Amino acid sequence: MTKTPAVLLAPSPAVAGSAAEMEGQINVELRNQNQMDQERKPAENEGKSWQRGQVRNTLHLVSATAQWILLLGCLIYLAIGSLQPSTPWSSLHLEKLPWTHIRYTGESIKGVAMNFTPYAGTIQIKNGSIMISCDGLYLVSLKGFIFFADLEEGDLWKLTLQKTNKETSRPLWEQTVQERDNEINLTMVLFLFEKDYITLWTNSSANITGLSFSLVLQSPFNCSHLQS
Repeated sequence: MTKTPAVLLAPSPAVAGSAAEMEGQINVELRNQNQMDQERKPAENEGKSWQRGQVRNTLHLVSATAQWILLLGCLIYLAIGSLQPSTPWSSLHLEKLPWTHIRYTGESIKGVAMNFTPYAGTIQIKNGSIMISCDGLYLVSLKGFIFFADLEEGDLWKLTLQKTNKETSRPLWEQTVQERDNEINLTMVLFLFEKDYITLWTNSSANITGLSFSLVLQSPFNCSHLQS
């Protein structure tokens, strides 16, 4: 039996052209997809950047609003104070103007307010507490020397000017050092309220020498008892 030789059939030009066209179309679609992906990424990044910018702008707006509210509150407080019947400085009873000057040399006991007595002035002092009688700005001056006998090396010595009222008790000023012998030199302006009590404390027993403590009302906001 005679074998028939195998015959390879070549694709027709039409079929070959169709395949090439399909391959080309697939390549075009892939390129278009890649291009769309590349265009989408910057758009997404831009969207995220815009969102972050919006968040920052919102935080800035909230912060600015809070600052304006605080400022408005202060202005309202000052305006209310100015609308209340007030007495000009020229008609104040100067002999009743709240002030005090204290001189003290002695001992300070740990955890106990220094037992001041007034050297001069009109502000009452009770059990070492300066009793504020007017709302307003006060000039405070504190000078002198303090020696700590039981201060060990590495210990921290602390002198505290404290304010106490019916609701809270907090330090107005503190000085912390590590030396036994220390000079105090403080001058500052504080806003104090009626019925505040001002005291001076040390966190360790100490000897006080030549302490001069002055507190003088500079700008009254509510001081009805000074009216004529």
